[in-house]
Amino acid sequence: MYGILWRNLAQKTQHQLRIKAYSHLQKLEISFFESGNTGRILTILNDDINQLERFLDHGANQILQLIITVLLVGGVMALIAPGVAFLAFLPIPIILWGSIYFQRLLAPKYREVRERAGDLAARLNNNLGGMMTIKSFATEGWEINRLIRESDAYRKSNNRAIKLSAAFIPLIRFAILFAFLAILLLGGLQTWEGKMEIGAYSFLVFITQRLLWPLTTLGHTLDEYQRSMASTNRVLDLIDTPITISSGNNSIDIKQVKGDIKFENVNFSYSGRTSLIKDFNLHIPAGSNIGIVGSTGSGKSTLIKLLLRLYKLNSGNILLDGKRIEDLKLKDLRRCISLVSQEVYLFHGNIYENIAYGCEDSSFEEIKNAADLAEASSFIENLPEGYETLVGERGQKLSGGQRQRIALARAILKNAPILILDEATAAVDNETEAAIQRSLLKIASNRTTIVIAHRLSTIRSTDNIIVLNNGYIAEQGNHNTLIKKSGLYNDLWKVQAGIKNTYSGM
Repeated sequence: MYGILWRNLAQKTQHQLRIKAYSHLQKLEISFFESGNTGRILTILNDDINQLERFLDHGANQILQLIITVLLVGGVMALIAPGVAFLAFLPIPIILWGSIYFQRLLAPKYREVRERAGDLAARLNNNLGGMMTIKSFATEGWEINRLIRESDAYRKSNNRAIKLSAAFIPLIRFAILFAFLAILLLGGLQTWEGKMEIGAYSFLVFITQRLLWPLTTLGHTLDEYQRSMASTNRVLDLIDTPITISSGNNSIDIKQVKGDIKFENVNFSYSGRTSLIKDFNLHIPAGSNIGIVGSTGSGKSTLIKLLLRLYKLNSGNILLDGKRIEDLKLKDLRRCISLVSQEVYLFHGNIYENIAYGCEDSSFEEIKNAADLAEASSFIENLPEGYETLVGERGQKLSGGQRQRIALARAILKNAPILILDEATAAVDNETEAAIQRSLLKIASNRTTIVIAHRLSTIRSTDNIIVLNNGYIAEQGNHNTLIKKSGLYNDLWKVQAGIKNTYSGM
């Protein structure tokens, strides 16, 4: 029963700790994930928490049993033969001092072990995600050598901890041996002189084994404890990571949102970089359809991330229907926005589940209608298993154009008052681009639509085109108006139309 109870406690503890750590992780800003490493985070959420579970399975119970044994057996020995009992207790302070001393030495060793484990996991995660690149560049041998270095660093850090831990166990056993021999000799001498009954002496020798022998497991138990503490500290450090973007208190009804957006004197810079968005002002009327173009690094995608509150503004305000987005509940704000990005992420599962993501209560008819509007239903129905077709991890079983259309269908099903396409046509073929443009004509009515694109053909028919340059609005107007100007947009149009061979402005 105690085994069942302790193991269930270990399972419950690791479950609650993992959920708490992951829940906190989801609240952190996007820059945490951009600067961090997925492999290391996975090591904390999985291996480090499992290390704590392994200690609670056995180690914690052994420590409690040891304390109770020392108290009960020691009390009996003190009643029978106080003088001899003193010798039995003599090694305990030495063992406790040694435990504290060795724990201080082991703590940094096991911290290093967990760090090397995170590095190894990061290397494996990167390599598995980039297997296509590894194969195409024929760098399998090079990657094996890099993995050997990471794995060997992990092995060596473990070896250093093991050597120190192994030195502690003989110290405990030597102290126990000294006490046991002292009791045998002193107790035997007292029995020989008639100061102690033979029965009492025999019982004393037996009970001494019950007192001292469990201490031989203390070294292994403390080793497990120190390993679990190194892992637990990493988990707690993750949980203690401050949340810089907090949710507002004001709720909004998505059905009442019109989609009027204002950027007022917005300033923003990424950590450690120069200012990217500078005194930026832009009004996007409700129901309008605008396009945003500009050079790489001009801040196009950053504006969308600021609107979604994935980053915190340095200064200024962004308003949704006249309300500061910082005052709105994060969940409500993000439910008002459907985003289709250039790097589409599909979850491992079937097509049906990926389109319905975030709208799991939708009927099959609603999902099919969204697929029709995204012009995805034709290729889906031609697949052997239709909507039940597995897409593979990150959707790798589908082409880029197919993934984009599924992502668009997912955004359509969400039916948010604001639709954003962030470079959604940058990596697709002309057929897919045309399909997305046709879909936009159908779904852009009665909602605010923002299209970020390098291909000017994608945003040619929008109501207003914003041309960004170094964080500023260089030009704005519809396609025909901007073409008549001899500005950045006109130059870019000539490059894409093949009229101009080179262009350095964007």
